[in-house]
Amino acid sequence: MNSDEDLAAEFAAIRPRLVGVAYGLLGSLDEAEDVVQDAWLRLGRVERAEVRDVTGWLVVTVSRLALDVLRSARVRREEYVGPWLPEPVVTEADPADRITLAESMSLAMLVVLESLSPAERTAFVLHDVFGLPFEEVGRAVGRSPAACRQLAARARRHVTARAPRFEVDAAEHRKVVEAFARASSGRDIAALVALLDPDVVLRSDGGGLVKAARRPIHGADKVARFLAGVTKRYGASGRLAATTVNGWPGLLRFQDGTLIAVLGLSVADGRITEIDVVMNPEKLRSVR
Repeated sequence: MNSDEDLAAEFAAIRPRLVGVAYGLLGSLDEAEDVVQDAWLRLGRVERAEVRDVTGWLVVTVSRLALDVLRSARVRREEYVGPWLPEPVVTEADPADRITLAESMSLAMLVVLESLSPAERTAFVLHDVFGLPFEEVGRAVGRSPAACRQLAARARRHVTARAPRFEVDAAEHRKVVEAFARASSGRDIAALVALLDPDVVLRSDGGGLVKAARRPIHGADKVARFLAGVTKRYGASGRLAATTVNGWPGLLRFQDGTLIAVLGLSVADGRITEIDVVMNPEKLRSVR
């Protein structure tokens, strides 16, 4: 390691990637940033001669810390009121300055990752999403490279079977989202049904703090009627605004000028297949 200034500069340069790794493992920006800060403090207590590769050391340390947090978080999430959704990463055209988000880390993908074991999720995110070799994955998980290869393979099969399909480019995705916003604002059930995949699923996360559907809603007709009812409830003071949610076109819902929900939408074959609505106020605090 070099001087304190060099070390701080290297950490600042890699910090967005570190937060991205931790977020991919945890689905929470607050927890991800806490983990990254903890890793930085630990680096300051390590003998410099022991760290030949600062970036590699930080990635492995962040992953280990995030894995510990993930294991303890599983019990909390099993007791969560209603569906648990990750904290959304909302940006405009430019990437967020504090996180490097992998393209595959949509809200819907993170929901799928929740069904993996902590070790499987860590192996999959580190290797398949961020491209780390299994030797480094093994140091993070505390298992041999061969064992991590098996973990990642099991996770990959599960993700392949359940992951959302993104078969359109961002421009086409945005067109579908904009059409969805117009139909939702006008409470046009027929137009909504036409935009929704027959097997669409809607999940809403209020965390028991605000009113939200306690169970996922399945099917185009049920989802369309639910959305029309939501728009009717909010009335003229409610509006939808376009944004980018976890790297893909999404929407913000405002009520009397206050942000009350972030909507992430998955699109395939010109129709919306999944709608994730984050309403828990604690998960909206980081949204600018």
